[in-house]
Amino acid sequence: MNTLKRKDTLMTEGVIWKQLTLFAVPLLIGNLFQQFYNLADSVVVGNFVGKEALAAVGSTGTIINTLIGFFLGLSMGGNVVISQYFGAKDDRGVHDAVHTTLFITLSLSVFFTIVGYFMVPNMLRLMSTPNDVFEEAKVYLQIYFIGILGLMVYNMGSGILRAVGNSRYPLYFLILSAALNIILDFVFVLLFKLGVAGVAYATIISQFISATLVIYVLSRVDGPYRIIFRDIRLDREMLKKIVRVGFPSALQLSLTSFSNVFVQSYINSFGSSCMAGWSVYGKIDQFGLLPMQSISLSITTFVGQNLGAGNVKRAKKGINIALLISIISTIFLLTPIMIFSRELVWLFNREESVIQYGSLFLRLISPFYLLVCVNQIYIGSLRGAGDTKAPMVIMLSSFVLFRQIYLFIVSRTIGTIIMVALGYPFGWLLCSIAIYLYYRKTHWERI
Repeated sequence: MNTLKRKDTLMTEGVIWKQLTLFAVPLLIGNLFQQFYNLADSVVVGNFVGKEALAAVGSTGTIINTLIGFFLGLSMGGNVVISQYFGAKDDRGVHDAVHTTLFITLSLSVFFTIVGYFMVPNMLRLMSTPNDVFEEAKVYLQIYFIGILGLMVYNMGSGILRAVGNSRYPLYFLILSAALNIILDFVFVLLFKLGVAGVAYATIISQFISATLVIYVLSRVDGPYRIIFRDIRLDREMLKKIVRVGFPSALQLSLTSFSNVFVQSYINSFGSSCMAGWSVYGKIDQFGLLPMQSISLSITTFVGQNLGAGNVKRAKKGINIALLISIISTIFLLTPIMIFSRELVWLFNREESVIQYGSLFLRLISPFYLLVCVNQIYIGSLRGAGDTKAPMVIMLSSFVLFRQIYLFIVSRTIGTIIMVALGYPFGWLLCSIAIYLYYRKTHWERI
């Protein structure tokens, strides 16, 4: 059988800033295309279907992330375990971790397809989704969950590749699937007039293509992380390790996303124009978060490999460098978002009410991205060290408990959209302070 050339990277030696940058750049480009992937749906329906369709597609992310967040957290556990075995040059450990992670992914895909499809109407009602948006949001979500297998398999496979230092193959496949998604959006919406159903079909088809490609690479590559289909099984000891590391992240991500269902309900109470503006803000917001997310993933792998090799000093030095890179790159992206906020919203929808809401959210919230740099880099570092319980508690306290209490009080006292929107940056501030203080007190040698 033909094998593919290995493109993994050992991060336990070499110039730190170069390794972090070279590893993060493909992730950044990949995340950029991922956002174009998501952006296309909103741009197409916002311009060619209407603001209600834009609100429907844009407001569904919280429901999707509630379920998928749990899987992503568990997969982070698998990725950390794989990266640590890889750094320790334990080929057998890498092999068992990869095949157990794949088994978990396939099992959860079946579960989330069924649960996601049938829970959609109740989740939309829980979000107080307006009647003029409800049916289109329901259609989009149910089609999306039917094809959730592609998304989960791609994320699992690309996570395995990143854990061993290979961030290029996931990038190539994401670029291809993003381009395909954009083409299919226009075909299904403009040619076949399928509306929000069309963009949903475009999304799941593209996801299945990227999933197929990543599995092909993992089944052909020459390395200990190569997938051998007959070896896909549940290793109980490996499962315990993955769950120990990944479950706190899984719980944190799913509960945070579920709490955002209630945040979305506060936004929905201001009407479809506000929903559409918030939806546009959410899409553009993701571009501002790209640098820190890419560096955070990079530092997770970096720390995992270096602690696996027993090099604590190098791991901690890499964290400081990662934070500096994250802040500088975020400022670079933040500036045009602030200056051209109205023009950016206009690309999605031309109604003045939508533009006003969208530009308001962008100018109000985006300066606080610098706070997110702090909490994301330290959280990524702690995850790489296998310490996920404390970050889970801190993030749940900041993003769920504090935010819900804040919104409950504000909605019943001041009640303006500005005060509601500030719930996000205030949560970021609390999380950044708490995670930094915890990081400073962590005994890394014991992790």
